[in-house]
Amino acid sequence: MKKDLHPNYRDVLFVDSATGFKLVCGSALETDKTESFEGKEYPVCHVSVSSSSHPFFTGSKQFIDTEGRVDKFLKKYAKKQQEQPPEEKEEEKPKRIKKKKK
Repeated sequence: MKKDLHPNYRDVLFVDSATGFKLVCGSALETDKTESFEGKEYPVCHVSVSSSSHPFFTGSKQFIDTEGRVDKFLKKYAKKQQEQPPEEKEEEKPKRIKKKKK
């Protein structure tokens, strides 16, 4: 087998920036920062969303939009609503009567 072919797989500490939740998981992620957790030194990676802060897992309906994407969409949608002409009612068509097969 070739040497140095596979990345260095090790335990990495992932920290949720929103809640401070810490999770140790095996990863090949390269990082320069280290942090102590439960008496052991780990390479650390800060993540913006984890299971402790994601609305699907927490059950909350709160959505934090850091880039204003939701507001941008609502403004765009409101513009299209105003441009749309009012709907006209279609003339009522007579109902077809289906004949029963014998």
